[in-house]
Amino acid sequence: MQGLMRGYIRGVDAVNYRLGRVAMYGIFVLMGILLWSSVSKTFFLPTLWTLEMAQFVMVGYYILGGPYSLQLGSNVRMDLLYGDWSVRRKAWFDAITVLFLIFYLCVLIYGAVSSTAYSLGYWKSAPFSFLAGLVTGAEEIGTLERSSSSWRPYLWPIKVVMIVGFFLMLLQCISEFFKDILRLKGAEI
Repeated sequence: MQGLMRGYIRGVDAVNYRLGRVAMYGIFVLMGILLWSSVSKTFFLPTLWTLEMAQFVMVGYYILGGPYSLQLGSNVRMDLLYGDWSVRRKAWFDAITVLFLIFYLCVLIYGAVSSTAYSLGYWKSAPFSFLAGLVTGAEEIGTLERSSSSWRPYLWPIKVVMIVGFFLMLLQCISEFFKDILRLKGAEI
């Protein structure tokens, strides 16, 4: 069982590490968009797409970088008591609290899948089967949802990014849970 846990941890950590290293350069994309927005508003006609594109890039940066920051332990933590605890006590506390995070991420994934299905033109009550049907060719895309701004971009791409990010965060949480279990057993990680 420990071998399976270690294999899962290695695989998920490797994927999230690489994706996180790529996603962290999204801040430079965001800076470029905001710089262009400032330049175009000052010297040219203001562009319609910059504010909304900056929001989309920020969502991707934040959500795809989340699993990487969780893996590195860069998430916010209340160290008032936690900092003085033993490794074993920290592992117990982390193992319990990560279960709450896993539940919350499952709720977020359900909401993101429902929202994505809606943005692809599905208005019924089975969004998971709709998205599975899209993959197999059993379903067709309806009227695509667009933003209400004057630029009017399609919203499904950013919603797909949200699904992927939440799913990777869920996988990373399970990896952290396995790490806590191995720490409690006294095994090396």
